[in-house]
Amino acid sequence: MKKPKKCISVEEARKEQDEWVRTRGKDIREAEGYEDTREFWYSVEELQEYLDYVREKSKEQGVEKPGIRFYLGAYPKTKEKKSYTTMFLSPTKEAAGDTETAEDDSDPNNYEIEPMNIITSGRPPNNY
Repeated sequence: MKKPKKCISVEEARKEQDEWVRTRGKDIREAEGYEDTREFWYSVEELQEYLDYVREKSKEQGVEKPGIRFYLGAYPKTKEKKSYTTMFLSPTKEAAGDTETAEDDSDPNNYEIEPMNIITSGRPPNNY
């Protein structure tokens, strides 16, 4: 199989993770008083199952080129739990009448298909 064109090098990934930790991670640590989650894990099987679900539901809706948008969120803070960051996946559909730019990040969310947010994350976070 040919490597996907949007892959980045391990070195670039490390640089990006280090920059996040140095800037945003530091700010969150100082503001919240603890080190927040910054990495999330899905099994390939779970991801494939969700992608297949989105593809099938999109097909039923006549959406030819669905996409997935990744969102950061935070769980509500309680007396027992800190407000850790989470990430959920949201299906998208191509903009009306625009099948040529289906990979464009301006494609709207498809609110007729449920997002996915059952993940595992490192506490403390794993460095890349």
